[in-house]
Amino acid sequence: MHYVSIDLETTGTNPARHQIIEFGAVIENTNKNTELQNLPRFKRIVKHPEYTGQAFALNLNARIFQELVQPTGAAPVCEALELAGQFKDFLLNNGFATDEEKTYVRIIAAGKNFAAFDLAFLNNLPGWRDHIRISQQILDPAMYYINFQDDQKLPSLEECKRRAGFEDASVMHDALADALDVVRLLRQQYHPE
Repeated sequence: MHYVSIDLETTGTNPARHQIIEFGAVIENTNKNTELQNLPRFKRIVKHPEYTGQAFALNLNARIFQELVQPTGAAPVCEALELAGQFKDFLLNNGFATDEEKTYVRIIAAGKNFAAFDLAFLNNLPGWRDHIRISQQILDPAMYYINFQDDQKLPSLEECKRRAGFEDASVMHDALADALDVVRLLRQQYHPE
């Protein structure tokens, strides 16, 4: 099975007002045990004419704004209107195909809180549904790391990493690094080390 782990960094928590400022994705094939560093990856910093946000999110993502002001080449930059098309091209170049005679690519997505958070932002992105469709089956690693007796909510990415025994359980708040962490967490279920 192929899935695509996706993570976003945004200017806040409201998909109707706030913006995607970083997009990271990793393609995983569960039938292969490809080294993490060799998995196909896609990362973009997303440029907007103006930014609307919440102080905590803007502070958390200060490195992204620094990259927009003084580019170092750490990640390609694209306009919000370009993101969906560039991501579709990445998928097509890595073995995905458009859905029958449609113009979009359908994927199974994975991500921590993807269904409740990231997907709403993506569906508001210009042209997203013209290029990409997300299967209703979404993989969230929290289901493997929940303690049904003690937890009152799904564990965070940091808590999932801690419960999985990762040496470093911190969350980078870098879209690509966090997407890779989701693959690492899910791999413990189908490629245990």
